[in-house]
Amino acid sequence: MAMADTPTRREFVVVERDGALTPRPFDLTRMFNLGSATRDAAAAVAHQDEVAEAGVRIAFDVPAPRIYPIGTWALTSDERIDVQGSRTSGEVEIVLLVDDELYIGVGSDHTDRDIERYSILWSKQSCPNVIGNRLWRWRDVREHWDECRLSSTIDGRVYQDVPVSVFLPPERILEVVAERTTATGPGMMIFCGTYVSVTGHLDFGTRFECRLADPVLGRELNAGYDVVEIRAAVRPGFRVPVQAGER
Repeated sequence: MAMADTPTRREFVVVERDGALTPRPFDLTRMFNLGSATRDAAAAVAHQDEVAEAGVRIAFDVPAPRIYPIGTWALTSDERIDVQGSRTSGEVEIVLLVDDELYIGVGSDHTDRDIERYSILWSKQSCPNVIGNRLWRWRDVREHWDECRLSSTIDGRVYQDVPVSVFLPPERILEVVAERTTATGPGMMIFCGTYVSVTGHLDFGTRFECRLADPVLGRELNAGYDVVEIRAAVRPGFRVPVQAGER
């Protein structure tokens, strides 16, 4: 018999429509990252080409949006993440939190691009999912959702800038996850996929920042973190390779 999911409590703050702040704990039981979750399949091609340039092979035989289950221990809101290599990068994403109602956040699916060449699933699990600690209620943005916008920077350089209307609406995302997984009800968090960078190429750096802007209510959700390659603490000549055959 399958064991029940043991929830992990995370603390968030809901930004109300009038600007008031409401502390809101969230009991997380399941987390999924989505890929190619765009309304128009052609809109996902540029990002697919972007990662293909780095040697990543997407499982096109699996219908989009592709679903990557991620261990809930990999979630953080810390201002620093530790990684094992220099070729890791963030991606701005809409984040859905399913609880007594639907909440919206912003975060980053940080990914090891070298590991991604061999396994997209393991590359995502090898780095944290980062989420900002403030949320909106879906009901507060639902009517003007398509006017909201996602953006990100790497070391202050503009990296991504895209309207949320490129992506499947949150309610459709929930339908897809319900159709394709056994996860149901409260306790689920979904990172909803990303979009190509403004240059069409992956970029790397030591500081990643992302935001979700609502021009109608004049507010933003933000997340940001420093990226620290902890292997650099080991002197050259004594570093264990990240992958077999690496020099």
